[in-house]
Amino acid sequence: MGPLQYLFLCGLLYTPSDGSRLRQEDSPPRIIEHPSDLIVSKGEPATLNCKAEGRPTPTVEWYKDGERVETDRENPRSHRMLLPSGSLFFLRIVHGRRSKPDDGNYVCIARNYLGEAVSRNASLEVACKFDIPLSSSGRNGSFRCPSCIVEEW
Repeated sequence: MGPLQYLFLCGLLYTPSDGSRLRQEDSPPRIIEHPSDLIVSKGEPATLNCKAEGRPTPTVEWYKDGERVETDRENPRSHRMLLPSGSLFFLRIVHGRRSKPDDGNYVCIARNYLGEAVSRNASLEVACKFDIPLSSSGRNGSFRCPSCIVEEW
């Protein structure tokens, strides 16, 4: 076996199931920017950041409370967009009495053929606004609270 044949065989030591060839510079995904907890007002835009590196460039998916998040890539009418960086952008936060589709705990998962990386959890809470008397003069002001939990005093 000559030197050229040996080099050729070394290049074929590993072939992933998708048909691509393992290159020496390929690397598994790694999260380099994790999402942070957010408190956002209903109807406002918001972004949960996530950036990953790896070679080949990993694909990023988001999960909310363990369920895959549908974005504009699967449903053009979705109010959630997966940005090229991997971040999840909400055109507007949706929150109602019966439906709270955006409120929850999120993670992003980056994948390529060498593996996957999972971000830290980030919570998205929806703040609500209501008027309460700030003084005995009867003037009202705004007060924001996470998750719209209001108790009577």
